[in-house]
Amino acid sequence: MNAVVLLDPARLDRPDTEVKLEPFPFMVAHGQLPDEARSDLDRDFPKYTSAGFFPYDPADCGPTINTLVEHLTAPSFASAVGRRLGIENLGDYPTLVTICRSLNKRHGTIHTDSRSKIATALLYLNPKWPDTSDGCLRFLHRIDNIDDVVVPELKPLYGEFAVFKRCDNSFHGHLPYEGERRVIQIAWLTSEEEKMRKTKRGKFSRSFKKIFGRLDTRFGAGRARDAAHRD
Repeated sequence: MNAVVLLDPARLDRPDTEVKLEPFPFMVAHGQLPDEARSDLDRDFPKYTSAGFFPYDPADCGPTINTLVEHLTAPSFASAVGRRLGIENLGDYPTLVTICRSLNKRHGTIHTDSRSKIATALLYLNPKWPDTSDGCLRFLHRIDNIDDVVVPELKPLYGEFAVFKRCDNSFHGHLPYEGERRVIQIAWLTSEEEKMRKTKRGKFSRSFKKIFGRLDTRFGAGRARDAAHRD
């Protein structure tokens, strides 16, 4: 595994990469992880028992996931992303990493992300995906229409990568989905204080879901396909 380059910014320049600056800056890049690393990343992915995103803890992960997070949070990778999206000095901002293994139908409502985020990146690791649009990432023109897509939806499959600049109109979301949906999320934040606040909130959420996870699933089961929240 030592010889395998898990994350190489040069892969962002694949001919099938799509970069758009309107209606907000975003990039969709395919094939960002090497096939040789599939089994190791699968083995080392955290085995959360609750649905949702949780703050990254190296103790939850095996060595290849920890190495991948190191690469994703490196200033050099941030700079490569920032150059493509027109964000200066992205590597100077603090990063918050959260990881998700599974979702329930409450998740994925249309939103922009909070103002404390400069940009957000999503690296997917699902080995396969069912023949459905449910759970597939959509960048959107509007906050009230999940079908008004800017580009084709992105299936959360191994090596698929999406990143966007947080804007007042950076609408995104996905159709309700319940099940395994593996993703590592990197957010570049406005301050260390925001990182501490979000980490603390995420740890509380994880503890809550360990106790009330079934209740969380029940509340989310009936959400509307166009459901939204502002950030």
